[in-house]
Amino acid sequence: MRDIKETSTNNDNRKQIIVACPVSFTLDKVGGRWKPLILWNLREGKRRYSDLRKAIPPITEKMLIQHLKQLEADALVTRTVVEIMPPHVEYHLTDAAKELLPALDTLAQWGLRYSQS
Repeated sequence: MRDIKETSTNNDNRKQIIVACPVSFTLDKVGGRWKPLILWNLREGKRRYSDLRKAIPPITEKMLIQHLKQLEADALVTRTVVEIMPPHVEYHLTDAAKELLPALDTLAQWGLRYSQS
């Protein structure tokens, strides 16, 4: 993901749209190529980083880490370090993200219906 120039007109427009439109706000938080897949794979419960990596083979480590950090910053995913030998990290959905699951299910149903047309 590339850095966004904070003083650009495009960035100002994006911020205004996000504030003015709840759909745009939501898509800014959960949209894109990888975030829906990450959320979808966390819907069943806690998953280790390595499990997420295996579940989404085309994603690079860099992109997975970056999007997990963004989802964590947006309070949609919680990261927990498990202090056992060997230590590992688990991710799970927050209550706010769990509220999105019916919407993700609806999007999945729509996609199944119209992707086969």
